[in-house]
Amino acid sequence: MMGYFKHETSIVDDNVTIGENSKIWHFSHIQSGAVIGDNCSLGQNVNISNNVILGDGVKVQNNVSIYEGVTIEDYVFCGPSCVFTNDLTPRSKYPKKHKYLATIIRHDATLGANCTIVCGHEIGHHATIAAGAVVTGNVKPYALMAGIPAKQIGWVCECGQVLKKGSDNDQLFDCPDCGRMYYIESDELREIK
Repeated sequence: MMGYFKHETSIVDDNVTIGENSKIWHFSHIQSGAVIGDNCSLGQNVNISNNVILGDGVKVQNNVSIYEGVTIEDYVFCGPSCVFTNDLTPRSKYPKKHKYLATIIRHDATLGANCTIVCGHEIGHHATIAAGAVVTGNVKPYALMAGIPAKQIGWVCECGQVLKKGSDNDQLFDCPDCGRMYYIESDELREIK
């Protein structure tokens, strides 16, 4: 008995691991060697390629293809039609034969609708990539990235809200939603405990 839900229009190849309570919706395809954690949700028309790893609690919205070489940690949100690549110099005539550049999306990151993640980079934990942004380099934890190419335009809280600068110090930030407070140290955001 399966411990996950798969819509009848979806295909799961042999040699796939799917965790408890995960849901695979209409017209999706999970390819051989893929590992999907517990409590994941894969929307309509999602393709998970060979050997891709998804952690627990990952939400992949409609029309997303995640290609070999991509690893996604726990509780990442992949917005509708976001794009992953795995080859910087693709040629139809000269396939790379599994020599793909690794891309890692760290836990609790958010990838907005229609954003593109160019391969070979790391998106830091709790980072947010704005809708339509094109990421061409590594992204710091908690960074808010937007534009083409994506540039850091601010910081986000663990809860996802855009942080506001403190009134007395431009190195202090607070969250208007949950009240968490952060400071900058060595050009990285750190939570005040």
